[in-house]
Amino acid sequence: MRPKPTHLDAAYGDQFADQSVVDAYGFRPPYPDGVIDRLASLAGPDGAVLDLGCGTGEITRRLAGRVGRIDAVDPSAPMLAKARTLPGGDHPDLTWIHGYAEDAPIRPPYGLVYAAAALHWMDWAVVLPRVRDALTPDGVLAIVGDASLPVPWAARAQPVIDRYSTNRDYRPYNLQSELEQRGLFRETGRYRTEPVPFDQSIDEYVSSYHARNGFSRDRMAPEMADAFDREMTTIVSSCLVGGTVRLMTFGQVVWGLPAPKSQHLASG
Repeated sequence: MRPKPTHLDAAYGDQFADQSVVDAYGFRPPYPDGVIDRLASLAGPDGAVLDLGCGTGEITRRLAGRVGRIDAVDPSAPMLAKARTLPGGDHPDLTWIHGYAEDAPIRPPYGLVYAAAALHWMDWAVVLPRVRDALTPDGVLAIVGDASLPVPWAARAQPVIDRYSTNRDYRPYNLQSELEQRGLFRETGRYRTEPVPFDQSIDEYVSSYHARNGFSRDRMAPEMADAFDREMTTIVSSCLVGGTVRLMTFGQVVWGLPAPKSQHLASG
């Protein structure tokens, strides 16, 4: 199997254990309610669910009580510590598991396994077969993503983002295509929410970048992080009337099998 793109190496994924990333994580837009509703319907009211790469557990905490038990795995101890303090983090149906998706102590079978903005960091050749073996006969793997409609400052901001990012290997990619080309995923359904508004201050918007790949303050020189914030603030401010950023965000859920059916049966 050909290797993953270099910009998805584990060394870049490890930055999500940085405390600065955890501290900024709450500035990222939440997933629309439609994402939570669709995942709940895929699992069913009594289905066991596994969240791979849960982070601070936004989706997991919102799903708790709408499905059966939920196991939420993440390799970042600071992320899990934060998750436990947030609303719903102590739900009795929810179990936080510290570990990597490749070998964490999970409790199959699951009717639904999902990963939101996390699967790209994992060892696909290990995790996808493991998920396949952990699913019930009619269970599915769901890949959850989110995005925003284009903003007026995007063209001016992109060169700044490219210049300051610590992930110098980054190249545009499509996760689903990467998995399908390797025979590791077969789509059986998809759902996309309607765009919904999300408002925050310019400072909060700029801070949200420090919860993303390549912008951990723990890995940027302080003067570089501050310079990035200043440049982004100037660019965004020039496009707004007032100090509020409105993003029109949407979510997408793509679900299917971790390998074509023939491979699934052949693997036993």
